[in-house]
Amino acid sequence: MLNSRWISIRPHNLLLSQWLCPACQSRLQWPYRRASTLSQPAKPSPSEPKEPSEEDFHPKPLSRPLGQDKPPKPGENSGIDHRTWRQRREDFFNYDKHLERRKELTRRVAKPYFREWTNMRHHRGKTFLSPPKLFRSEAALFFPNMQGYTVGAPSEIVDTTSVLSGKISIVSISSGTWAEWQTQTFLSEAQNPELAREVERLGKGELQRVWINIEEDWMKAGLIRLFLRGIRKRLKPEEWGRYLVVRRGVDDDVKMSIGMANGKVGYVYLVDKACRIRWAGSGDAVEGEREGMVACVRRLMEKVKMDDTKKTEGRRMEKALKELKHGGEKKVGAVN
Repeated sequence: MLNSRWISIRPHNLLLSQWLCPACQSRLQWPYRRASTLSQPAKPSPSEPKEPSEEDFHPKPLSRPLGQDKPPKPGENSGIDHRTWRQRREDFFNYDKHLERRKELTRRVAKPYFREWTNMRHHRGKTFLSPPKLFRSEAALFFPNMQGYTVGAPSEIVDTTSVLSGKISIVSISSGTWAEWQTQTFLSEAQNPELAREVERLGKGELQRVWINIEEDWMKAGLIRLFLRGIRKRLKPEEWGRYLVVRRGVDDDVKMSIGMANGKVGYVYLVDKACRIRWAGSGDAVEGEREGMVACVRRLMEKVKMDDTKKTEGRRMEKALKELKHGGEKKVGAVN
């Protein structure tokens, strides 16, 4: 009797409407909330643009210079802590230093281990296209210093700044066989015969090749030590001192400054006499990049020759002015 009486006094429209539970979204007999009043997710209109995803990534031409603001110095980025025990103690009790260290550790932990390998599926890891022209010397940034041993003298530590200074260098950076193959698409004689001819023609003077192998894993670095003889066979004896194996000191800040967004990818740089990066390439060479690199090498060599000619003419003018001044003083002394 009570149930039928209670149902009879309810409005007729309440019996026909649907009611939902806010927790489980199931229908209820007791009116709690009308389904029409529930907030529904807005459906995206077909005219609204979609957010870009990783699948839509396409490398774009490099529009800004790469490198560091300050000129490199030998001894930098060695990875060795040169602080004294007193300085280490002061840094240990410095709260600001702890916050910086915490941020660095948080950034390392948040970085997925296989992210670089996962990004290889997008254009084989290529992050940018090489610029069509040289970066202007006024706007170009500096190649950072790195320390490592050469295949010619594994017991000695060499700085890249001392190797690059005074010559135009074609620098290739790799960390593994895959990255080395990618750099060969820019530099090998089979892939780029014009560049090989330029290096052969100018290699004894102002132009040189430099190889940098960054290997932070101690096991892989040990394998490189075992196969140094094989690396020497691939190179000429005069090139042994320009193949560097770098173990430490190249942190994320240094890598990002020269555009190394993916450590598993090979990179190629054109560095002038002042250790400034004038051109850069990443990943596999695509159509037009090899020809553009050869043109940039020739253009940079022409600029070097023009600068050398201007310096030589300036020295001759200074010498001639000194001789004229000295001769005029002699004449004045003779007259007196």
